[in-house]
Amino acid sequence: MSRIFGIQLSLHPLFVLIMLLSVLTGQFLELLTLFAIVFVHEMGHVCAALWAGATVKSVQLLPFGGVAVIEDHGKLTAGQEIGIALAGPLQNIMMILFVAGLQQAGILGGEYPEYLIQANLIIAMFNLLPILPLDGGKIVQAVLSLAAPYYFTLLWCGRVSIAASGLVILYALLPLGTGGGLRLNLLMIGAFLLYSNITDQRNLLYRFMAFLMNREGAYERYLQSGSPARPIVAFSAKPLDDILRLFKRHQYHFIYVMNDNKDVVAVVPEQRLIASYFGM
Repeated sequence: MSRIFGIQLSLHPLFVLIMLLSVLTGQFLELLTLFAIVFVHEMGHVCAALWAGATVKSVQLLPFGGVAVIEDHGKLTAGQEIGIALAGPLQNIMMILFVAGLQQAGILGGEYPEYLIQANLIIAMFNLLPILPLDGGKIVQAVLSLAAPYYFTLLWCGRVSIAASGLVILYALLPLGTGGGLRLNLLMIGAFLLYSNITDQRNLLYRFMAFLMNREGAYERYLQSGSPARPIVAFSAKPLDDILRLFKRHQYHFIYVMNDNKDVVAVVPEQRLIASYFGM
Protein backbone atom coordinates (compact mmCIF):
# COMPACT_ATOMS: atom_id res chain seq x y z
CA MET A 1 0.00 0.00 0.00
CA SER A 2 1.34 3.44 -0.94
CA ARG A 3 0.22 7.02 -1.58
CA ILE A 4 0.52 9.05 -4.76
CA PHE A 5 -0.38 12.74 -4.45
CA GLY A 6 -2.31 11.93 -1.30
CA ILE A 7 -4.31 9.11 -2.94
CA GLN A 8 -4.06 5.73 -1.24
CA LEU A 9 -3.05 3.07 -3.77
CA SER A 10 -3.38 -0.64 -3.00
CA LEU A 11 -3.58 -4.04 -4.70
CA HIS A 12 -6.75 -6.09 -4.44
CA PRO A 13 -6.18 -9.62 -3.03
CA LEU A 14 -7.28 -10.98 -6.41
CA PHE A 15 -4.37 -9.16 -8.05
CA VAL A 16 -1.99 -10.53 -5.40
CA LEU A 17 -3.26 -14.07 -6.08
CA ILE A 18 -2.69 -13.71 -9.82
CA MET A 19 0.76 -12.29 -9.05
CA LEU A 20 1.67 -15.42 -7.10
CA LEU A 21 0.32 -17.65 -9.87
CA SER A 22 2.39 -15.75 -12.46
CA VAL A 23 5.57 -16.35 -10.46
CA LEU A 24 4.81 -20.08 -10.30
CA THR A 25 4.10 -20.27 -14.03
CA GLY A 26 7.07 -18.12 -15.10
CA GLN A 27 4.95 -15.26 -16.47
CA PHE A 28 6.28 -12.46 -14.27
CA LEU A 29 7.05 -10.15 -17.22
CA GLU A 30 3.46 -10.47 -18.40
CA LEU A 31 2.30 -9.61 -14.87
CA LEU A 32 4.47 -6.48 -14.72
CA THR A 33 3.05 -5.44 -18.08
CA LEU A 34 -0.49 -6.06 -16.84
CA PHE A 35 0.21 -4.03 -13.70
CA ALA A 36 1.53 -1.10 -15.77
CA ILE A 37 -1.47 -1.20 -18.12
CA VAL A 38 -3.96 -1.32 -15.25
CA PHE A 39 -2.13 1.48 -13.44
CA VAL A 40 -2.23 3.78 -16.49
CA HIS A 41 -5.89 2.85 -17.07
CA GLU A 42 -6.81 3.79 -13.51
CA MET A 43 -4.77 6.99 -13.54
CA GLY A 44 -6.95 8.04 -16.48
CA HIS A 45 -9.98 7.78 -14.18
CA VAL A 46 -8.17 9.62 -11.39
CA CYS A 47 -7.07 12.53 -13.58
CA ALA A 48 -10.55 12.87 -15.09
CA ALA A 49 -12.16 12.82 -11.62
CA LEU A 50 -9.76 15.46 -10.30
CA TRP A 51 -10.33 17.59 -13.39
CA ALA A 52 -14.11 17.38 -12.75
CA GLY A 53 -13.57 18.68 -9.22
CA ALA A 54 -14.09 15.42 -7.32
CA THR A 55 -11.87 14.13 -4.52
CA VAL A 56 -10.21 10.74 -5.06
CA LYS A 57 -9.67 9.06 -1.68
CA SER A 58 -8.19 5.74 -2.75
CA VAL A 59 -7.59 3.42 -5.69
CA GLN A 60 -7.49 -0.37 -5.49
CA LEU A 61 -5.97 -2.12 -8.51
CA LEU A 62 -7.53 -5.29 -9.92
CA PRO A 63 -6.31 -7.48 -12.80
CA PHE A 64 -8.78 -5.82 -15.20
CA GLY A 65 -8.86 -2.24 -13.89
CA GLY A 66 -9.45 -0.74 -10.50
CA VAL A 67 -11.92 0.59 -7.98
CA ALA A 68 -11.57 4.28 -7.15
CA VAL A 69 -13.30 5.78 -4.13
CA ILE A 70 -14.48 9.21 -5.29
CA GLU A 71 -16.15 11.85 -3.14
CA ASP A 72 -18.18 14.30 -5.22
CA HIS A 73 -20.87 15.34 -2.67
CA GLY A 74 -23.52 14.87 -5.34
CA LYS A 75 -22.13 17.58 -7.62
CA LEU A 76 -20.89 15.42 -10.50
CA THR A 77 -23.24 15.40 -13.46
CA ALA A 78 -24.06 12.27 -15.44
CA GLY A 79 -21.94 13.64 -18.29
CA GLN A 80 -18.95 14.05 -15.98
CA GLU A 81 -19.39 10.52 -14.64
CA ILE A 82 -19.47 9.19 -18.21
CA GLY A 83 -16.30 11.14 -19.01
CA ILE A 84 -14.55 9.74 -15.93
CA ALA A 85 -15.60 6.20 -16.87
CA LEU A 86 -14.41 6.59 -20.48
CA ALA A 87 -11.05 8.06 -19.41
CA GLY A 88 -9.75 4.60 -18.43
CA PRO A 89 -10.39 2.77 -21.73
CA LEU A 90 -9.16 5.90 -23.54
CA GLN A 91 -5.72 5.37 -21.98
CA ASN A 92 -5.71 1.82 -23.33
CA ILE A 93 -6.55 3.07 -26.81
CA MET A 94 -3.76 5.67 -26.60
CA MET A 95 -1.27 2.98 -25.53
CA ILE A 96 -2.37 0.76 -28.43
CA LEU A 97 -1.85 3.61 -30.91
CA PHE A 98 1.53 4.46 -29.37
CA VAL A 99 2.83 0.88 -29.59
CA ALA A 100 1.42 0.45 -33.10
CA GLY A 101 3.18 3.66 -34.11
CA LEU A 102 6.49 2.35 -32.78
CA GLN A 103 5.96 -0.87 -34.72
CA GLN A 104 5.29 1.02 -37.93
CA ALA A 105 8.44 3.08 -37.37
CA GLY A 106 10.47 -0.11 -36.93
CA ILE A 107 11.48 0.81 -33.38
CA LEU A 108 9.67 -2.16 -31.80
CA GLY A 109 9.34 -5.66 -33.15
CA GLY A 110 8.73 -9.24 -32.10
CA GLU A 111 5.98 -10.74 -29.97
CA TYR A 112 6.06 -8.39 -26.96
CA PRO A 113 4.50 -5.35 -28.74
CA GLU A 114 1.74 -7.64 -29.97
CA TYR A 115 1.15 -8.75 -26.38
CA LEU A 116 0.99 -5.10 -25.29
CA ILE A 117 -1.62 -4.30 -27.93
CA GLN A 118 -3.66 -7.42 -27.17
CA ALA A 119 -3.58 -6.86 -23.39
CA ASN A 120 -4.66 -3.23 -23.74
CA LEU A 121 -7.45 -4.21 -26.11
CA ILE A 122 -8.75 -6.94 -23.79
CA ILE A 123 -8.72 -4.67 -20.73
CA ALA A 124 -10.44 -1.84 -22.61
CA MET A 125 -13.15 -4.09 -24.09
CA PHE A 126 -13.73 -5.97 -20.85
CA ASN A 127 -14.11 -2.73 -18.90
CA LEU A 128 -16.74 -1.52 -21.36
CA LEU A 129 -19.03 -4.46 -20.57
CA PRO A 130 -22.31 -3.10 -19.09
CA ILE A 131 -21.66 -4.64 -15.66
CA LEU A 132 -21.04 -2.69 -12.47
CA PRO A 133 -18.49 -1.71 -11.21
CA LEU A 134 -16.89 -1.86 -14.67
CA ASP A 135 -16.69 1.33 -16.73
CA GLY A 136 -19.45 0.17 -19.08
CA GLY A 137 -21.77 -0.44 -16.14
CA LYS A 138 -21.08 3.05 -14.78
CA ILE A 139 -21.80 4.57 -18.18
CA VAL A 140 -25.12 2.73 -18.48
CA GLN A 141 -26.09 3.73 -14.94
CA ALA A 142 -25.23 7.40 -15.59
CA VAL A 143 -27.25 7.43 -18.84
CA LEU A 144 -30.27 5.78 -17.21
CA SER A 145 -30.15 8.25 -14.31
CA LEU A 146 -31.00 11.01 -16.80
CA ALA A 147 -34.37 9.44 -17.56
CA ALA A 148 -35.37 7.21 -14.64
CA PRO A 149 -35.73 7.97 -10.91
CA TYR A 150 -32.37 7.55 -9.22
CA TYR A 151 -33.51 4.84 -6.79
CA PHE A 152 -34.75 2.60 -9.59
CA THR A 153 -31.58 3.28 -11.59
CA LEU A 154 -29.50 1.97 -8.67
CA LEU A 155 -31.87 -0.95 -8.09
CA TRP A 156 -32.14 -2.26 -11.63
CA CYS A 157 -28.54 -1.59 -12.70
CA GLY A 158 -27.51 -3.60 -9.64
CA ARG A 159 -29.89 -6.45 -10.43
CA VAL A 160 -28.82 -6.65 -14.07
CA SER A 161 -25.15 -6.57 -13.01
CA ILE A 162 -25.73 -9.46 -10.60
CA ALA A 163 -27.30 -11.51 -13.41
CA ALA A 164 -24.50 -10.57 -15.84
CA SER A 165 -21.85 -11.49 -13.25
CA GLY A 166 -23.48 -14.89 -12.95
CA LEU A 167 -23.24 -15.28 -16.72
CA VAL A 168 -19.50 -14.49 -16.58
CA ILE A 169 -19.06 -17.27 -13.99
CA LEU A 170 -21.13 -19.65 -16.12
CA TYR A 171 -19.03 -18.86 -19.19
CA ALA A 172 -15.87 -19.55 -17.18
CA LEU A 173 -17.24 -22.95 -16.14
CA LEU A 174 -18.52 -24.01 -19.59
CA PRO A 175 -15.31 -25.78 -20.72
CA LEU A 176 -15.72 -28.22 -17.82
CA GLY A 177 -18.86 -29.59 -19.47
CA THR A 178 -16.96 -30.35 -22.67
CA GLY A 179 -13.87 -31.79 -21.05
CA GLY A 180 -11.89 -28.55 -21.43
CA GLY A 181 -9.90 -26.63 -18.86
CA LEU A 182 -11.27 -24.16 -16.33
CA ARG A 183 -11.00 -20.46 -17.19
CA LEU A 184 -9.62 -19.68 -13.72
CA ASN A 185 -8.85 -15.98 -14.25
CA LEU A 186 -12.30 -15.31 -15.67
CA LEU A 187 -13.91 -17.32 -12.88
CA MET A 188 -12.17 -15.21 -10.22
CA ILE A 189 -13.15 -12.00 -11.97
CA GLY A 190 -16.77 -13.17 -12.27
CA ALA A 191 -16.81 -14.09 -8.58
CA PHE A 192 -15.47 -10.64 -7.68
CA LEU A 193 -18.10 -8.91 -9.82
CA LEU A 194 -20.87 -11.01 -8.28
CA TYR A 195 -19.69 -10.36 -4.73
CA SER A 196 -19.27 -6.63 -5.41
CA ASN A 197 -22.76 -6.26 -6.86
CA ILE A 198 -24.45 -8.31 -4.13
CA THR A 199 -22.70 -6.12 -1.53
CA ASP A 200 -23.82 -2.96 -3.33
CA GLN A 201 -27.41 -4.19 -3.44
CA ARG A 202 -27.34 -4.85 0.28
CA ASN A 203 -26.11 -1.28 0.79
CA LEU A 204 -28.66 0.19 -1.64
CA LEU A 205 -30.59 2.03 1.07
CA TYR A 206 -27.44 3.71 2.41
CA ARG A 207 -26.38 4.75 -1.09
CA PHE A 208 -29.82 6.22 -1.71
CA MET A 209 -29.73 8.08 1.60
CA ALA A 210 -26.35 9.56 0.60
CA PHE A 211 -27.99 10.71 -2.64
CA LEU A 212 -30.77 12.45 -0.68
CA MET A 213 -28.33 14.08 1.74
CA ASN A 214 -26.41 15.61 -1.18
CA ARG A 215 -29.36 17.11 -3.03
CA GLU A 216 -28.13 20.69 -2.63
CA GLY A 217 -26.42 20.31 -6.01
CA ALA A 218 -29.79 19.83 -7.73
CA TYR A 219 -31.19 22.89 -5.94
CA GLU A 220 -28.19 25.02 -7.00
CA ARG A 221 -28.58 23.93 -10.64
CA TYR A 222 -32.30 24.70 -10.43
CA LEU A 223 -31.62 28.24 -9.21
CA GLN A 224 -28.82 28.92 -11.70
CA SER A 225 -30.52 27.55 -14.80
CA GLY A 226 -34.02 28.83 -14.11
CA SER A 227 -35.38 25.57 -15.51
CA PRO A 228 -38.81 24.44 -14.30
CA ALA A 229 -38.99 22.09 -11.35
CA ARG A 230 -40.35 18.60 -11.91
CA PRO A 231 -43.74 18.14 -10.25
CA ILE A 232 -44.56 15.00 -8.31
CA VAL A 233 -48.24 14.46 -7.53
CA ALA A 234 -48.95 12.31 -4.48
CA PHE A 235 -51.84 11.62 -2.17
CA SER A 236 -51.33 12.67 1.43
CA ALA A 237 -51.48 9.04 2.56
CA LYS A 238 -48.64 7.97 0.25
CA PRO A 239 -45.57 6.80 2.24
CA LEU A 240 -42.77 9.34 2.35
CA ASP A 241 -40.05 6.99 1.10
CA ASP A 242 -42.19 6.06 -1.94
CA ILE A 243 -42.28 9.72 -2.95
CA LEU A 244 -38.54 10.18 -2.42
CA ARG A 245 -37.85 7.19 -4.67
CA LEU A 246 -39.40 9.15 -7.55
CA PHE A 247 -36.68 11.82 -7.38
CA LYS A 248 -34.59 12.18 -10.52
CA ARG A 249 -30.92 12.92 -10.34
CA HIS A 250 -30.66 16.19 -12.29
CA GLN A 251 -34.07 17.66 -11.57
CA TYR A 252 -35.43 19.66 -8.68
CA HIS A 253 -38.87 18.65 -7.41
CA PHE A 254 -42.00 20.18 -5.99
CA ILE A 255 -44.46 17.73 -4.45
CA TYR A 256 -48.15 18.48 -4.99
CA VAL A 257 -50.04 16.85 -2.14
CA MET A 258 -53.66 15.88 -2.86
CA ASN A 259 -56.49 14.84 -0.57
CA ASP A 260 -59.00 12.07 -1.24
CA ASN A 261 -61.06 14.47 -3.41
CA LYS A 262 -57.99 14.98 -5.62
CA ASP A 263 -57.67 18.61 -4.56
CA VAL A 264 -54.16 20.01 -4.13
CA VAL A 265 -53.86 20.89 -0.46
CA ALA A 266 -50.14 21.73 -0.32
CA VAL A 267 -47.08 22.27 -2.50
CA VAL A 268 -43.94 21.08 -0.75
CA PRO A 269 -40.35 21.70 -1.94
CA GLU A 270 -38.15 18.63 -1.90
CA GLN A 271 -35.89 19.98 0.88
CA ARG A 272 -38.78 19.94 3.33
CA LEU A 273 -39.65 16.37 2.36
CA ILE A 274 -36.04 15.26 2.81
CA ALA A 275 -35.83 17.07 6.16
CA SER A 276 -38.97 15.24 7.34
CA TYR A 277 -37.52 11.92 6.17
CA PHE A 278 -34.35 12.39 8.22
CA GLY A 279 -36.22 13.90 11.17
CA MET A 280 -34.54 17.28 10.90
